[in-house]
Amino acid sequence: MRKWKNNARLTLSYTLLLLISVVAIYPALWVVLSSLRPGGSLYSEHFWPRQFTLVHYAELFTSKAYLYGTWYLNTLKIAVVTMILSTILVTLSMYALSRFRFRGRKTALTVMLVLGMFPSFMSLIAIYIILLQLNLLDTHMALILVYSAGAALGGFIVKGFFDTIPRSLDEAARIDGASHLQVFAKIMLPLSKPMLTYVALTSFTGVWGDFIFARLVLRTKENWTVAVGMWDLVNSLQNSNFTMFAAGSVLIAIPITLLFIFLQRFLVQGLTSGASKG
Repeated sequence: MRKWKNNARLTLSYTLLLLISVVAIYPALWVVLSSLRPGGSLYSEHFWPRQFTLVHYAELFTSKAYLYGTWYLNTLKIAVVTMILSTILVTLSMYALSRFRFRGRKTALTVMLVLGMFPSFMSLIAIYIILLQLNLLDTHMALILVYSAGAALGGFIVKGFFDTIPRSLDEAARIDGASHLQVFAKIMLPLSKPMLTYVALTSFTGVWGDFIFARLVLRTKENWTVAVGMWDLVNSLQNSNFTMFAAGSVLIAIPITLLFIFLQRFLVQGLTSGASKG
């Protein structure tokens, strides 16, 4: 009886996992196949194309009506710079909040926690006015500054990771004459590789797919990110060239997919290590 229950439970588990896999894989596979399908129609009678073509990928970079290559490079530049700045800011700020005790520390943590409860788009009007006064509208620098500064609000996982590192390591290093900067650079950072990978990856992916803030700030077509450009492609053509949109979507997904594949081990380790209460 117990063996029968175990087999039934195992069969049910595998069936559920299979259904979840189909639900997750089917839309992505459909977009990839659509990008290889001739024509520009959204609807097709056949899931598997009868004929494959790469003309949509070539048209993205050769058509004068679209600046997909420029949008792609703009997004890559913004994402990489933001990833570097966000990782530095989050790591330094959360290290200070984890390792040092100073006046206003608990207040700062409380404020960060409260602000993190509200969706980011609630601050769009205020940020827009500030950028307007600073004459930073329609610049990539505006996106980089806002993305990097906002990343610190979600650094509680990083703080939790630093809290798990024994303080005896810091004390032993200071007894040997190490300064705070040396402790941070030579002890904390080497132990924090999984967490640094997690912060860098989440910062990159968040910027790479952002549309709302980029659409608000960037005005000229040459400065658009790829998300804004792809939206304009569908909006202006009224879904009449969905296959080209699908081709652009596949190219957008490639960097993120590769990063997750190669950094998955560090990502999971960093996420679970910083999930403890500190």
